[in-house]
Amino acid sequence: MAAPVLAGCGAGFDATTNKPYAPNEAQALIDKGAYGSSGIHIPQAFILGPDAGAQLPWRGSAPIYLNILNTSGAADSLVEVSAGNMGTVKVTPAIQLPSNQLVNTGKASPQLMLQSIPKSLRGGESIKLDLKFAKAGTVSLHVPVVTRSREFAAYP
Repeated sequence: MAAPVLAGCGAGFDATTNKPYAPNEAQALIDKGAYGSSGIHIPQAFILGPDAGAQLPWRGSAPIYLNILNTSGAADSLVEVSAGNMGTVKVTPAIQLPSNQLVNTGKASPQLMLQSIPKSLRGGESIKLDLKFAKAGTVSLHVPVVTRSREFAAYP
C-alpha cells in the first residue's frame, strides 16, 4: 500500500512540477527561477496571431494580451512597450496597475497592438517585448505568437 505514496516522492524537489512554468502556449514571466520581477507578475502573455494555417501579413498588426499583477504595494502603470525590430507597439492609454489586482490588457478590447510587423507571422514565433513601468522599471520577456484556435479562438 505504501508503494504509490513512495513513488510520488521519487521525483524529489527538482521535479518539473516544482518549478514555475506556463500551463499553455502563452508565456509567464519567470525571472531567475521565480515568478515575476520587480513586483510585477505576468501569469499569461501572448500575441494573437492568425487563424490556424494562415499568416499575419507583412506590415500587419496583432493584439498583445497580458495579464499583469502588481504586487509592489503601490499603484504602478505600464507606460511603454518596445518590440525591438519586430515592429512598434501602440499602448492606448497608459495601463493603470492598482496594487494586488489582476489587470487584463485585452478585455473588452486590446489595449496593446503590435504594428508594422516587418515579416509575415504564422504562429509559433516568439517576440521579445520590453515592458516599461512607471515605478518598476523595464521588464523583458519573450512572448509567443499563438494561432487563433482552441482557447484563443474567441479573443477579439
